[in-house]
Amino acid sequence: MQRSKRYRQGAEALKQDATYSFPEAIDVVQSFPKVKFDETMELAFNLGVDPKKSDQMVRGTVTLPNGTGKKPRIVVVTASEDKASAAVAAGAMEAGHQTVIDKISRGWFDFDVLAATPDVMRDLGKLGRILGPKGLMPSPKSGTVAEDVVRVVQEVQKGKIEFKVDRHANVHVPVGKKSFTKEMLLGNCEVVVTAVLRAKPHTAKGQYVRSMTLSSTMGPGVRLDVKGILAGTK
Repeated sequence: MQRSKRYRQGAEALKQDATYSFPEAIDVVQSFPKVKFDETMELAFNLGVDPKKSDQMVRGTVTLPNGTGKKPRIVVVTASEDKASAAVAAGAMEAGHQTVIDKISRGWFDFDVLAATPDVMRDLGKLGRILGPKGLMPSPKSGTVAEDVVRVVQEVQKGKIEFKVDRHANVHVPVGKKSFTKEMLLGNCEVVVTAVLRAKPHTAKGQYVRSMTLSSTMGPGVRLDVKGILAGTK
C-alpha cells in the first residue's frame, strides 16, 4: 500500500520500537505535518478477548469530558409527535416515525447516532440487517433506546459515544480533534481507558489490553506504553 508523503514523514519521526506515554504521544501526533482539515484523534486497543464468544463481547459508552470536536448528527424515531418536536428543539437533526423509517429503508444514513423510544423498536427491528453492520441500531445497552429522547440527544451532544470490539478484538474510539489542547486530549484519553477497562468481560483470561495506539486521521499510529498507562489508571 502506497503511503502519502505526510504519512511517511510522520512515521519517520517515531523512534523504532519506542512506546510513549499519553502526553508524549499527543505531542508526537500533533507534530506531524498538517493536512487541510482538522483530523480526528483516535485511540485504538487490541484486547485479549475472543469476540466470537458472546460472553467476551466488549461494549460500552463513555462521555468525553471535552467532547469529540464534532457536532453529532442525531436522528430520533418516535411515534409521539410531542417527543419528536422536543427532540428537534434539543438539537436532533430530524425526528419522527414512519417517515424517518421509510427514508432509512431507502438508503438514507446521513447521520451519526440513531435514537428511539421503546414503542417503535419493533418497526426498527425490520431494518436491523442494514443498521446493525453500520453500528447505527439503537439499543438499551448503548443508551439510545429510551423514553426520554431529549436526554439522549443532550448526552450525545455533550460527548457521549459508544464503543464496541470488532471481530479482530480491536476497539477504536475517537478522542477529539488534532487542534485540541494537550490537556483536552489527555482528559478524553484517560476516561476512555477507564471505560474500556471497566468493560472487561469476567470470562477474559490473561492480558486484557495487549496494545494501544494513538493516531490522527491521516497519520501513523503511535504505540503507547500500556504497562505505564494502566499503572496510572484508577
